[in-house]
Amino acid sequence: MPAFKSDFLRTMSERGFIHQISDETGLDQLFAKETVTAYVGYDATATSLHIGNLISATMLYWLQETGHRPIALMGGGTSMIGDPSFRDDQRSLLTPEAIATNIEGIKRIFGRILRFGDGPSDAIMVNNADWLMKLNYVEFLRDVGRHFSVNRMLTFDSVKLRLDREQSLSFLEFNYMILQGYDFVELARRQNCRLQMGGSDQWGNIINGVDLGHRMGTPQLYALTTPLLTTSSGAKMGKSAKGAVWLNGDLFSPYDFWQYWRNTEDADVERFLKIFTRLPLDEIARLAALGGSEINEAKKILATETTAIVHGRDAANQAEETARKTFEEGALADTLPTVGADKAALEAGVGILSLLVTAGLASSNGEARRHIQGGAVRINDQSVSDDRRMVTLQDVSPENVVKLSLGKKKHVLVRPA
Repeated sequence: MPAFKSDFLRTMSERGFIHQISDETGLDQLFAKETVTAYVGYDATATSLHIGNLISATMLYWLQETGHRPIALMGGGTSMIGDPSFRDDQRSLLTPEAIATNIEGIKRIFGRILRFGDGPSDAIMVNNADWLMKLNYVEFLRDVGRHFSVNRMLTFDSVKLRLDREQSLSFLEFNYMILQGYDFVELARRQNCRLQMGGSDQWGNIINGVDLGHRMGTPQLYALTTPLLTTSSGAKMGKSAKGAVWLNGDLFSPYDFWQYWRNTEDADVERFLKIFTRLPLDEIARLAALGGSEINEAKKILATETTAIVHGRDAANQAEETARKTFEEGALADTLPTVGADKAALEAGVGILSLLVTAGLASSNGEARRHIQGGAVRINDQSVSDDRRMVTLQDVSPENVVKLSLGKKKHVLVRPA
């Protein structure tokens, strides 16, 4: 990686964000001489972003911190189709009402990460429905579609993968990359946007926009992508026992979010501190140098700092304190994740397998049974060895809960209701 002169690209390089840049020298010179507007696009396929999106959102944060202007582009139009990139099947089509609801949920996380306003480096949020929903199809084919080579589009990995597997790729989805390229041109014209950023799987789509801009007379446009982030053991990031690691607390609690980062593998601590926190690099180097059990302190800092960015400092501190009470003092912290259980059902008895599934500690009865057979399950800190064990009102503690535990770090309070 070259020695960049601009603060933004130097920060991106030092923290491990850069996978590919379309023109390193040209983009570095642009950042060094003027305030640059750059964007990342987010399709509104759910009411929240997930931690995979946190990487690009953090890039927008550093863009703003180094004096430039970020755009968070909401895919109100493209979400009507769905990005086919590296999927085995076609996305379910969303209604306009569902897309609008999803965008409102996504806005909440950006309010914590970026500063919005009218200043030269203040962030803006834009919706591509503003231009895509007004397009005249025949005019669009003539003015934009003629610049795209189907031969070239068929070579992109995101398309080629589907075709090689002989899986259907609809004409609707095939149009997605044309619309995404057109988004870049529209933002260049409307906002003087010069750079699109995204994950490495978006390289082909972004380069389409760069080429389209050249053909349609915009100033030189640029592409920057991040590496696909996996753990040191090769697993794709962003999955937990409860499913996707969402950024909105109503889908994935701040405590669970904190625990996700606390469970980081030792070999990933330094890399994740650089990418997901705002700590100075010298402090990160100090934490990464900790050996033996001291590395757990670095993991706690990673968990608290990342949770503070996404959920706020108070929620992060509370999650850390809950974990400390639970693990270090053995106390029953009332801020642990809680699920309700029907009191009448508990009076008759609820099977431990179904309760583990309800609590999100297992995805199926079979997985719950394997946890019990492995000695990982406890009720009120007492080990469970019988997978036919019934949980009843007699298990309810004086605090009116049943503490259900999986291993040493996952706990849920079951509260009769």
